[in-house]
Amino acid sequence: MSGRDEQQEQTIAKDLVVTKYKMGGEWEARCNMADRVLRTLVEASSSGVSVLSLCEKGLAMIMEETGKIFKKEKEMKKGIAFPTSISVNNFVCHFFPLKSSQDYILKEARTFVVDVAQGTRVTGRKADVIKTAHLCAEAALCLAKPRNQNTQVTEAWNKVAHSFNWMLIEGMLSHQLKQHDINGEKNIIQNPTDQQKKDQEKAEFEVREVYVVDVLVSSGEDPSKQYGLKMKTSRAFFSEVERRFDAMPFTLRAFEDEKAWMGVVECTKHGLLQPFNVLYEKEGEFVAQFKFAILLMPNGPMQITSGPFEPDLYKSEMKVQDAELKALLQSSASQETQKKKKKKKKASKTAENATSGETLKENEAGD
Repeated sequence: MSGRDEQQEQTIAKDLVVTKYKMGGEWEARCNMADRVLRTLVEASSSGVSVLSLCEKGLAMIMEETGKIFKKEKEMKKGIAFPTSISVNNFVCHFFPLKSSQDYILKEARTFVVDVAQGTRVTGRKADVIKTAHLCAEAALCLAKPRNQNTQVTEAWNKVAHSFNWMLIEGMLSHQLKQHDINGEKNIIQNPTDQQKKDQEKAEFEVREVYVVDVLVSSGEDPSKQYGLKMKTSRAFFSEVERRFDAMPFTLRAFEDEKAWMGVVECTKHGLLQPFNVLYEKEGEFVAQFKFAILLMPNGPMQITSGPFEPDLYKSEMKVQDAELKALLQSSASQETQKKKKKKKKASKTAENATSGETLKENEAGD
């Protein structure tokens, strides 16, 4: 979020950079900015609400929240790092409908986000897919630490998916993050393609690196399909992209004039833009995604984004079979339980102090 520094790379070795990555976690005890937006969208999701309206709400909230911070740093680039998207049922990722295209209206019990928002207990294939993705995310949290390798995470994900008999979306990447760069040098490949297996280089996690872990699991057996863009070239389009977004991802909805969208195809063809295609499975299949950012700090991984996920709501008959992986996940669950106890104890102590303060004021008033 800080301005460009040509002399020195901005890393989490600096406390200020850590603060910026955490995106204002100190402003509200419950969650940081990214999580607040996510929770707001989950709460707003109900039968009859359109996906487009939710996406626009997310973008507006991000712009509003980032506009409140670091106001004195005039040259700082801040705002949307990646456009809000809502993937429904068999959609995999990057779904943000345009006003001129068909919108999607949420329907009761058909979308994961509605199930979660209403606290409904989820069973069957939906629960299996979501539990698979959740356990993959937990495995990544345990393994993404200094001296471990990216391939260890890939192998663990494959074991989890095999235990639940589901497919990890082929070839998806979790990237290292750097300032102004969401596609860093190192990555973690999920269910690598044959070509990716040949090309992949083993990379070791190092202290003070930052990663976005992205897990995508499908109940289908077919590879994900792409929605293609069929538009003409426009030099003005790319000029506006450079001016407004620099190197960060954007949605075509950011351009009110649809004529400006004509430049997408030529810009993509010549490598000026990298498309984030909308992927989808066949109708009737389900897709679950867990995505979060972690900072590899000297005292261990720090997860700075999460989401309103409640594991107890998802009942699956499937279980992890691999003994080593099972032990790894159990250690993760134990650490999570300890964190919750500490938070609960801290909240209780805060409430106790507040009560004591009120009592003291009352006594002073009485005297």
